Formats: sequence, structure tokens, C-alpha cells
Amino acid sequence: MRHRKHTFKIGRRPDHRRAMLRNQVCSLIFEGRIKTSVTKAKETRRLAERMVTLGKSGTLHHRRRAISKLHNVEAVGILFDEIAPQYREREGGYTRIIRAGHRRGDAAELCFLEFVEAVVQTTKKKKIKQKTAAAPVEELVEEETAEAPVEELVEEETSEEEAEEETAEAPVEELVEEETAEEEAAEEVAEAPVEEVVEEEAAEEETAEEETAEEEAAPTEENEEKKD
Repeated sequence: MRHRKHTFKIGRRPDHRRAMLRNQVCSLIFEGRIKTSVTKAKETRRLAERMVTLGKSGTLHHRRRAISKLHNVEAVGILFDEIAPQYREREGGYTRIIRAGHRRGDAAELCFLEFVEAVVQTTKKKKIKQKTAAAPVEELVEEETAEAPVEELVEEETSEEEAEEETAEAPVEELVEEETAEEEAAEEVAEAPVEEVVEEEAAEEETAEEETAEEEAAPTEENEEKKD
């Protein structure tokens, strides 16, 4: 008879089986819940509950034993410091299996393996230094003053709009007056040169006529002298 002769092979080598089990236990410690087949979950539960029992004692010897099984110092730290102390008053049964149907490819029965009544962080502990620049006191004061009531903001906007309308209407009238004055000045300037040009042309014509008359008169006098 094979009483209490447990075998878990599932077609893998011994080293592969051990690596798979410790990886699943570490994932359970980090995430608090994993999804796997029922066969793997039952074997993973055996190892996970033994590790929780070691963590409840919390001694250095038991911590080293857990590290030798899981090969992950960070996971052992979370197990001993956060998870195991929550089961001080519980004697076994630290995990549970929840059936989750069948897998589509090979129709294997799936389930969720999770800790019972334990608060577990959902991610690994990673020390990320975030630089939070402290805002100056002046910026805080400006933000407080910027948070003015809505009524005051509405009144300020209306007063600004009225001032803009007044300033917009005044320059229009001034611009119209300036344009009319410029047009009148331009007309006067345009009319004045025309008269002056006409007078200059008339004077030039008179001088030209006088010169031609003198030229015509000069040869006649010379001819008369020759005749004499």
C-alpha cells in the first residue's frame, strides 16, 4: 500500500519542479493572489503554508531556512515582516483555492490561489526616490490670493470690459478728426502748387515771346544799316 506517498511530477525534471514551485510561492507573496491549474495550486499551497509557519517563529534560523527554499531575500522579508504576523492566532490553513473554470487550450481546470484574511501588497518593494521640490512660500501666497470668489472675478471682468469699450470709442473719434484735418491740408497743398505752376508757365511764355520779338527786330535794323 502507498499510504502518505505523495508524488508530484507533471512531466518535469526535479530541478524544474522545484524552481516552478518557489517562483509561484514568491509570486503569491508579492501579489497576494495567483491564477494557475488546480494541480499546481495544491502543490504550491503545501510549500507556501510551510513558509508561513517558518515566518510565524521569526527567528534568524527560520529566516535562513526560508531563504534556502525560496532563493529570494526580498520575498522572505515580506513574508516574515508583513504576512506571517497576521496569522499569530491561526493554526494552519493560511491559503485557499477558488475554482475558475477550464483553460481554453487543453481544458485544464484553473483556480485562484490566495492568502486567507491577509492584507498583502500588490507589487514588489522597490525603493524609488522621487524628488519632490518644495514650493516657495511666495508661490503658495500667490495661489491663495489667486483663489478669489467668483463674484469678485465677475466684477473685475465687467469693469475691464467697460474700460476697454471707453478707450476703444474715444480713439475712433480722434482718428476721424485727424483724418479730416489731414485731407483738408492735403487738398490745400494740392491746390496751391497748381496756381503757382500756372503763373510760372505764363511768366515763362511772356519772357519767351519778348525774346523772340527782340530777335526778329535785330536783323531788320542790320539790313537797314547795310542799305544805307
